Amino acid sequence: MLKNFFIALTRNVISLIGAAIVTAAGILIVTLFVLELFGLHGSPYIGILAYVILPSIFIVGLLLIPVGIARERRRQRLALARGEAPAAFPVIDLNDNRTRNRALIFTALTAINVVILATATYKGVETMDSTKFCGQACHSVMAPEYTAYQRSSHANVRCAECHIGPGADWFVKSKLSGSWQLAAVTFNLYPRPIPTPVHNLRPARETCEQCHLPSKFVGDRLKVIDSSADDEKNTPLKTVLLVHVGGRQGVAGQGIHWHVDPNVRIRYLSDEKREKIYQVELRAAGGKVSRYGIGGMDGEKPPAGVAWREMDCVDCHNRPGHNFQPPEAEVDQAMQDGRIDRGLPFLHREGVRLLKVSYPSQAAARKGIADGLQAFYSKQYPQVAAEKAKAIQNAAAILDTLYRSNVFPSMKIGWGTYPNHIGHNNSPGCFRCHDDAHKTAEGKTISQDCSTCHSLLAMQEENPAVLKSLAQ
Repeated sequence: MLKNFFIALTRNVISLIGAAIVTAAGILIVTLFVLELFGLHGSPYIGILAYVILPSIFIVGLLLIPVGIARERRRQRLALARGEAPAAFPVIDLNDNRTRNRALIFTALTAINVVILATATYKGVETMDSTKFCGQACHSVMAPEYTAYQRSSHANVRCAECHIGPGADWFVKSKLSGSWQLAAVTFNLYPRPIPTPVHNLRPARETCEQCHLPSKFVGDRLKVIDSSADDEKNTPLKTVLLVHVGGRQGVAGQGIHWHVDPNVRIRYLSDEKREKIYQVELRAAGGKVSRYGIGGMDGEKPPAGVAWREMDCVDCHNRPGHNFQPPEAEVDQAMQDGRIDRGLPFLHREGVRLLKVSYPSQAAARKGIADGLQAFYSKQYPQVAAEKAKAIQNAAAILDTLYRSNVFPSMKIGWGTYPNHIGHNNSPGCFRCHDDAHKTAEGKTISQDCSTCHSLLAMQEENPAVLKSLAQ
């Protein structure tokens, strides 16, 4: 008989509360799951509630039931010690219809609980690995990176594919790291801006190279960079480069990516931000080791606390999915795309100037940019201000979007807070090492020769001859 079990279950408050919690949480989990199946919600907060918070509450309820039963059993033993009639030990007789029905009910409920918990666990993992969860669950913290991610070339790649990658070990590491991040957000302990680089990031060869196989990206590539002059006509200009992408070709590495040769190993000693490189160590294919230091190996000495790191993709491609552009590049691109009217006099110059103003908030920037642009044309070009009022308003709206995509005053992120190390126009980038200042003891330097990485075919020209010849 299950009489004593049900007595122990139903005659104590703790087990009843546990049963009520399990029932309520289970119903809510199933309801939210059904809503998701029909596409009736898409908020990451609902996912957190349905597959992280509610399952935790569900488990707490399940734990309360045996705790209450154990407590009731202890009370019965104490009653027995006082000479009171003992409760009979439960006998499970499946030949008895009532006992069999109760056992079947208990088994069915247990199976349902297992299914609910298994589904919730799976969906919880899926939710925590989703892009919405990564980008929107902690909106105030992740808004800058999520905004940049949505505009990047990796916008269709899930965050977990780069930040975690395949395998269980890094999944567990990421969740342990996420636990502290959750606490930091909850108690407002996170720094502003969020420091970079991420020092516990998985090696790029285990993530980036899942798609970007070095042996498949080789040779030279033509690159055309569009820009605009700061003159009245916003004159369109073009810079043309032949970029020596290189890579593993034949038996050796060549060009920019010569170091992806598996027989080559490069380490460097840098500050925490990896923006100042003190020493570089090269182990060549033949096993020879060369070490380069600033001013030579007897030159500038590294400060205490610096660390060695083996070079990989993200040391140059440090903003592959979260690239913040400089204001000049943003305005250039908007003009090239036709989002703002190139016919507005000095729009490039004034747009960049207004974007660089220090505003206390994004709302203040919206007003400041609109007022500033309107004031300029009203004073300097009143006829343009009257005839192209809508174009000026549209330009102000686009400039505001460009500002909100790169500058986040609440997180203390401004233009240049997160530099991109590709190239050398907006940050030291390549010149962190390729500066002719890093030398071996014998005086050999890491070259700064421009032709090492690219051939300059045209530099900010209106109609480059090289493009005309290529079009023929």
